[in-house]
Amino acid sequence: MSSLLFSSSSSLLIPTPLLSSLRQSSLHTQISLLPNYYYNNSNNAHTLYSSFRSLCSSTDGQVSVVNFQDLLEKDWSFLESDHLNSPKQQTQKTNLIISEAEIDSNSRVLVSIPSEDFVDRLVDSTKCEVILVVHDSLFVLAGIKEKHDLVKCWQGELIYVPEKWGPFDVVFLCYLPALPFDLQQIFDTIAKRCSPGARLVISFSQGREVVDQQQKEYPDVVLSDLPHKQNLERVAADHSFEITKFVDEPGFYLAVLKFSGAVC
Repeated sequence: MSSLLFSSSSSLLIPTPLLSSLRQSSLHTQISLLPNYYYNNSNNAHTLYSSFRSLCSSTDGQVSVVNFQDLLEKDWSFLESDHLNSPKQQTQKTNLIISEAEIDSNSRVLVSIPSEDFVDRLVDSTKCEVILVVHDSLFVLAGIKEKHDLVKCWQGELIYVPEKWGPFDVVFLCYLPALPFDLQQIFDTIAKRCSPGARLVISFSQGREVVDQQQKEYPDVVLSDLPHKQNLERVAADHSFEITKFVDEPGFYLAVLKFSGAVC
């Protein structure tokens, strides 16, 4: 597993605006929440440093110095690989997933654990009020932020996302099997963050069989499988969600749900 390692003596210079976009609280606190996995890919470390550094400029104002003590990050690179679909199929499936969200110019959109390609396509194909990307990986967020400065990025777990960015009209769960919570906990959180009529889109463009294989190869990252329809219906109903579309094919998974509850 490739990972990113900063020794206890390492420091990064990060502009204050970038710190704010990654998370409301201090970055050092965020890092302490990360699981302890070895990070030893110096190329990734250099790339992350360069990504942050490229976002710094003389106009950024105050610069915060952050000491990275034993920053140990999981390897998420497998989410950028798709050996099942051709580039054309990837684009078609991503477009279908995004279209099911029915995003408009007033939509506030939360995206959990996306690939960078998904965010690229979302930004290029839609116009909305807010896009908030939530990911465990600083490396992934740095890449997204470098390309899409207007996208808000928050490093941490989905259930801890601050309420200040909600309520959301659309929630994408791009890789639910990596969330370290059961389905009840996930829906508890989402129901509290959604506006009436919000759409929840759970998807994986390579399908259940690929998730099963990834769980064997990356057991520290892939913690569960994709929910079956019966279980999803039961948990969804308990939280005022109704399934409007469900596809569970060998090479494609898509569940679209509509929220009928009120803003908490």
